[in-house]
Amino acid sequence: AGMPLVPALTALAEQLQSPTKAQAKSQAKKPLAAVMEQVRDEVNEGGSLAEALRKHPGLFAPLFISMVSAGESSGALEEVLARVADILEKRVQLADKVKAALAYPAMMTFVAVGVVLFLLSYVVPGITKLFVEMHRALPAPTQFLIAVSEFTKSYLVFIVGGVAALTIALAAFYKSSEGKARLDRVILRVPLFGPLLFRLELARLTRTLGALLKSGLPVLTAMEITQRVIQNSQIAQALGTIRDSVHKGDNIAEAVRTTGMFPPVVYHLLATGQLSGTMEDSLLDIAEMYDAEVQTAVRTLTALLEPVILLVMGAVVAFIVLAILLPIFEINQTL
Repeated sequence: AGMPLVPALTALAEQLQSPTKAQAKSQAKKPLAAVMEQVRDEVNEGGSLAEALRKHPGLFAPLFISMVSAGESSGALEEVLARVADILEKRVQLADKVKAALAYPAMMTFVAVGVVLFLLSYVVPGITKLFVEMHRALPAPTQFLIAVSEFTKSYLVFIVGGVAALTIALAAFYKSSEGKARLDRVILRVPLFGPLLFRLELARLTRTLGALLKSGLPVLTAMEITQRVIQNSQIAQALGTIRDSVHKGDNIAEAVRTTGMFPPVVYHLLATGQLSGTMEDSLLDIAEMYDAEVQTAVRTLTALLEPVILLVMGAVVAFIVLAILLPIFEINQTL
């Protein structure tokens, strides 16, 4: 809007502070507002905005700081900040759409497993106890149900504890570099979910790299920053290989094709962008394309998972009911 940088930072700090009644009484300030005041003071003393932000690495990512630095160097800070906002907003929006779409199937699965465990641990034992006390030959489904029920009731605590321990162990394993590399490799090969996560990461990669290049950063620097943004270590490693190839003199499109990890359309669009001098636009076009593919894949996956979960749940409950009713039918026939 034409406001100088220091007054703009002052306005931002005041807006972030916005104290509640309790805060107003104690004169407390929100942490981000206090940080922005520090940033404003450093800029007011003659420092650059990027350097002021770099002193708070816990709040501002390298991507943000690098783009701000490039914007200050090129004199286009306003455009760069708007571009950063666009990147972050689209990243959050896409991630939220994926989470929201998968939340319902995940909740259905959680409830279904809980219901089955409750039936096997508390409901079924009380009913099947009557059949066992009759000392009658029971049908095979009923015998199987009794065995599963007794096992679940006896070892429910160990089952839950084992699942929790396995989850904690996998989380700890994932924090190590070797464990993260192995699990990331496995995740990309998981049917349905693997391709979805790959498209999600590819959209993040191309949008970030395109925005960095459009902001004026050198190719190698932009790739190094983008590599830190990528969450999947396999894709990040592939980008590192591309960076090494470009550093040796290869063009980006050829380096992308050499990795064998990215779809052919990515190579062809990048090659076209190199010839026309619009590499940044090609990267952003690829990001938009994969954003659309991710949203379509999520809708398809959700539409597929919901009926599958319902069918599996229905089949399990139907088996439990059938295993309970079979002995009753036999008893009625003998009376």
